[in-house]
Amino acid sequence: MGNGTQIELSTGKLAKQADGAVVLKQGDTMLLATVVSAKEAKSGVDFLPLSVDYQEKYAATGRIPGGFLRREARLSDYEVLISRLVDRALRPLFPENYHADTQVAISLISADKDIMPDALAGLAASAAIAVSDIPFNGPISEVRVAKIDGQLVINPKLSELENATLEFIVAGSAQDIGMVEGEAKEISEAEMVEAIAFAHEAIKKQVAAQVELANLVGKTVKREYNHEPENLELRDAIFAATYDKVYAIAKSASAKHERSENFAKIAEEFRATMPEELDDDTAFLFKKYFHDVQYDAVRNLVLDEGMRLDGRDVRTVRPIWSEVDYLPAAHGSAVFTRGETQALTSVTLGAKDDEQMIDGAFINGYNKFILHYNFPAFSTGEVRPNRGPGRREVGHGNLAMRSLKQVLPADSENPYTIRVVSDILESNGSSSMATVCAGTLALLDAGVKLKAPVSGIAMGLISDEKTGKYAILSDILGDEDHLGDMDFKVTGTEKGIVACQMDLKINGLKWEVLTQALDQAKEARLHILGEMTKTISAPREDYKPHAPRIVQLLIDKEFIGAVIGPGGKIIQEMQRETGATISIEEVDNKGVVQVFADNKAAIDDAVGRIKAIASKPEIGETYEGKVKSIMPFGAFVEIMPGKDGLLHISEIDWKRLETMDGIFKEGDKVTVKLLDIDKQGKMKLSRKALLPRPPREDKPKQDTPNGEAPVAGAGQE
Repeated sequence: MGNGTQIELSTGKLAKQADGAVVLKQGDTMLLATVVSAKEAKSGVDFLPLSVDYQEKYAATGRIPGGFLRREARLSDYEVLISRLVDRALRPLFPENYHADTQVAISLISADKDIMPDALAGLAASAAIAVSDIPFNGPISEVRVAKIDGQLVINPKLSELENATLEFIVAGSAQDIGMVEGEAKEISEAEMVEAIAFAHEAIKKQVAAQVELANLVGKTVKREYNHEPENLELRDAIFAATYDKVYAIAKSASAKHERSENFAKIAEEFRATMPEELDDDTAFLFKKYFHDVQYDAVRNLVLDEGMRLDGRDVRTVRPIWSEVDYLPAAHGSAVFTRGETQALTSVTLGAKDDEQMIDGAFINGYNKFILHYNFPAFSTGEVRPNRGPGRREVGHGNLAMRSLKQVLPADSENPYTIRVVSDILESNGSSSMATVCAGTLALLDAGVKLKAPVSGIAMGLISDEKTGKYAILSDILGDEDHLGDMDFKVTGTEKGIVACQMDLKINGLKWEVLTQALDQAKEARLHILGEMTKTISAPREDYKPHAPRIVQLLIDKEFIGAVIGPGGKIIQEMQRETGATISIEEVDNKGVVQVFADNKAAIDDAVGRIKAIASKPEIGETYEGKVKSIMPFGAFVEIMPGKDGLLHISEIDWKRLETMDGIFKEGDKVTVKLLDIDKQGKMKLSRKALLPRPPREDKPKQDTPNGEAPVAGAGQE
């Protein structure tokens, strides 16, 4: 790769029955990528049925999976996200008329724990297609670009990313960029373009290597196929009869469902002129050609008149309204509505025990910021069963999570585990960006001290290669996403960009167009941010009254075991008796203790007990102790858990005590002062030192026989 990094691509040894198989190796990291595509397409299919699955084998990192079965199960969210990255890079490069079932499988079979496999998965997948006979307008590749200590780096090590100010996965061919996704720390638009261009240079090298590999194995001729029958007479008839009507509906600025119904009526009118029974090919072509009419009409409306489906011009953002504290029992909540897109978002503040455990082959640990995105069928007026979050929900939620993560307070300032849940109630374009906006409002409502509010916008592109015309669209509708050439989501604060996700469906995006899109996105982001700050502009001064409270303590490492107790006995007893939740971990040779409860009394009780255990006795301090045992010469008093001292009989009272009988009984509480600690650690206690000293009694004068004062003698002063 020109920077000391060597990547090897090989084929012909493994998985030889697949249409294409490649092993990618960098250091100890190895990926096996395979591709298989059906020889024929299913009838009536007018799209590419492509599935991409990335899976990490636990053996690759010398680990055994968790769970009852102890085997790899369904893909984790992390694996789904990598699968999506590869899918989005590959899908636009297959021929538009290729509709055969195609499956790409990428497996991490060996792992170097400092080499991130996600940046290599796209290269491996494309190389597998390159050595097959499957039609593909590639090759493509993906790289990670990061800025570390002011320098742009390709595919940095995992250990280096902690100091990165930007981190993007960029995919593309030798000629064009096709996909970008990542996060940054409030960077400028110019910095983002510079990073993407830098990544493209590395992509060109990886594409050239794949071309060389394909030539070596002789896979330059691709299979023939015919997945789309043609009927030019039918196509011309549909265009002639419906184009003007569709254009008029597109120009009517009607609402989403009304527009869809009117388009359907036009299709039904033309269908009525056709024979009652249609063969499969004709029925397929009728749907395809009418869709092509809509595609052309909507795009031409934008390019020729600068007008969009809902009547807006290319720069206008739809009307916005928002509200916070909508859910009275939640710790924070917000409703954000932009046009026909609406998100209801809640924030829950939890303890350390609520952290999300990540048990992956490559990535494992704990996550204290969680964002879940839900997209129910009713949000688009549809009926479909709820089968849990799909890949789209995982991807949209991840983009929103990346955006908000950048502005969260540091861990030292925020002891909470935070869960944000975004439920999309209406959707017509960019519900992930609505989630970012609603998430910001809900976090501010919850009293989370964000560094700055974040807003997001989805940008689109309509272009015509023949005429060179193009239009960049702010705040795209769902139809504009479907019929357009680009879906470019950008989130940021007033200072700069914090996350982005871009997908291109065309070749030849010029750098000046990308720069213009980013500048137009900034204008829209700041407009939305201004609307949001009318609702709430800063975090609430305090958490909600019903929100739980957390107190964090630092104790010496030596007391961690004492707080936990044998088998967890002490900490479990404290939790049971106080009602608080207590967690403890060692960080930098210190014990970090978090006490979590929904009322102050429980926290104060638990904190007092922990301090008593983790404090060192100090000479001269006063303690309330408990009598543990009684001896003839005094009593042993526990002044701290596990720390006893001797209260000698002579230190109990100012008056002389002849016996300990009846003075104390075991379990009595007694206030004592610590007088001394000897070299063996034995503590000397006194109760007498805390009692008022009785007045000194004067002795009566001693008379002599003659009434004179006695002469000083032995034993007299």
